[in-house]
Amino acid sequence: MKTIVMELKDLGFNEILEKYRIEQKLDSFGVGRIIAEHKERYIVRTTETECDAEITGNMRFTAKSREDFPAVGDWVALTIYNDLAIIHTIFPRYSVLKRIAAGNSGEIQVIAANIDYAFLVQAVDRDFNVNRIERYLTICYSAGVNPVIVLGKTDLISGQKSSEIADAVKTRIRNVPVIAISNKTKSGYEELYKHIQKGKTYCLLGSSGVGKSSLLNNLCGKSLMETGAVSQSTGKGRHVTSHRELIILPNGGLLIDNPGMREVGIADTTGGLETAFDRITELSQYCRFRDCTHTGEDGCSVLKAVEEGEIDRMAYENYLKMEKERAHYESTIAEKRQKDKVFGRMMKDYHKRNIKNRNY
Repeated sequence: MKTIVMELKDLGFNEILEKYRIEQKLDSFGVGRIIAEHKERYIVRTTETECDAEITGNMRFTAKSREDFPAVGDWVALTIYNDLAIIHTIFPRYSVLKRIAAGNSGEIQVIAANIDYAFLVQAVDRDFNVNRIERYLTICYSAGVNPVIVLGKTDLISGQKSSEIADAVKTRIRNVPVIAISNKTKSGYEELYKHIQKGKTYCLLGSSGVGKSSLLNNLCGKSLMETGAVSQSTGKGRHVTSHRELIILPNGGLLIDNPGMREVGIADTTGGLETAFDRITELSQYCRFRDCTHTGEDGCSVLKAVEEGEIDRMAYENYLKMEKERAHYESTIAEKRQKDKVFGRMMKDYHKRNIKNRNY
């Protein structure tokens, strides 16, 4: 157990969380924040300590899905016994970054909780992909998290090319800060520091090898994460981060590093897609049909805007792809709920018959 003396507000604790603690009569428990997770074993930080933690058996038994387990960034009520903390409950989350877990139909993976801002890191070399940025934007807006686009590895291309890419992103994606940086020369860092505030929580999102670990090391002013060299065969950075971890930056900002994600499945039920593609959403209200799918209907304002170049065709195609994924996710969730409902009725009838038989 590591001894660390600090105030809860330095970890992002606020009056809303304190009010919940008092209303739920959690005064007798300690309060901490999950700063790392390793296969259902956690590291929690409190005002005085940093120690290993586990959830109670009751929490494990009553959990309906992975979303009911603690995630990095969560606030929890706990009791500390020597070198181990027991987590009793999770405080309400004001934001949750999540995606559909790779290879599991409909299963949700929580990326991080209680995030204020997300740095969407994308390298400007051969792996650059605006479609992927729009995916990250969608999960950010769905979670209520403010996005900041960070274009890294600008030292690998010319200044003119870097400016062209940044301008192209700004043209396609509106009202989101775009910062071009180099982890090697640290150009662009001055602008990046302006977005980092004490007590606010940030998250790094991006594919493997885009330079997230180098960015974190530079922001910390020391080497915390191992960084991988650029592969000679692919020209891409090697992925080295294997788990999520919350780190306190020198200026008091709280930053969560994440493993690179090859797949970013959309689990949006709160309008994230509509916000990410706000221009399409705006034009949809002028379509002839209310249920217009924007794929071939007469009088479709969106298709007209695409044909006239008002909406980028690649953005439009990316929107349709993600809309299809969201519809599939929602149908999967609806099907699961129906199955659970039917199973619940079966169990209810089963118990009724057992009680009736015992009365004879």
